[in-house]
Amino acid sequence: MNWISNVVRPKLNSFLNRRDVPENLWVKCPETGQLVFHKDLESNLHVIPGSGYHMRMEPAARLRSVFDGGKWYDIALPAVPVDPLKFRDEKRYTDRLRDARAKTGAQDALKVGYGKLEGLPVTVAVQDFGFMGGSLGMAAGEAIITGLETAAARGTPFIMFASSGGARMQEGILSLMQMPRTTCAIQELREAKLPYIVVLTNPTTGGVTASYAMLGDIQIAEPGALIGFAGPRVIEQTIREKLPEGFQRAEYLRDHGMVDLVVHRHEMRATLGRLCRLLMRAPAVAAEPAVVTLPPAPAEAGTEAAAAPAPVPVVAPVGA
Repeated sequence: MNWISNVVRPKLNSFLNRRDVPENLWVKCPETGQLVFHKDLESNLHVIPGSGYHMRMEPAARLRSVFDGGKWYDIALPAVPVDPLKFRDEKRYTDRLRDARAKTGAQDALKVGYGKLEGLPVTVAVQDFGFMGGSLGMAAGEAIITGLETAAARGTPFIMFASSGGARMQEGILSLMQMPRTTCAIQELREAKLPYIVVLTNPTTGGVTASYAMLGDIQIAEPGALIGFAGPRVIEQTIREKLPEGFQRAEYLRDHGMVDLVVHRHEMRATLGRLCRLLMRAPAVAAEPAVVTLPPAPAEAGTEAAAAPAPVPVVAPVGA
């Protein structure tokens, strides 16, 4: 009885009363190894307090940090064919899509929202690196084009937060065709005399850098962001030379004229608001701290985003 009472019963009790402890409560800085509690990291806009390293932000958190009151309208995005090439490597493309959707809760790598930034209506698109490396496929291309058409229809600036490893190989030429398609949509926004502002986050590479990510009227980068077409290791192996220190990083590209500004995430919202007012020739208006009331958009034939999208209830901005 002693063995049952002293050994078996405590083990059964500990097993039955075991509490599941959530994983990833602590986040490790890739540069310094500093451990930061995840709630502290979220309240600091996903910036490591000690080193200032900018971690990746999910699209919803990014939109909360930009829009007044953390509220916006989701733009309805058109559906695209799934796995048009019936692609398969180690896994079926459909299986990869299913896994990515289960992991992120999103249909694809782009999220587009419409709201107010310091009182000025803006349209914002955010690319999610967590969804198959933020790769550019047909769904992402349609999302960007829809966002640009929405900005043109509503007469707002368009802000693009880019983060990608390049084109999505599982869609082949259909993926590569999104590069000229998005470029044409940007040109239409320019013809409407509306600003296109790009924020380059870590990393932004491949076909995305070769298209819409480098076509902004203003090019902004977050500190330390890797920006380029091919990776530095590939370039070194090709030219057989050692690259300069900091090559393809945001600060290096700013010093060599490839980007206009390197802006800390804590200052990003104020910087974007100031640029939008300047480019739209709008007077400074106090930001609405709570609910934002947005006018319905005029319906336009062939533009799915022109219909009034459903509002998305969101909590207060990160860091508020």
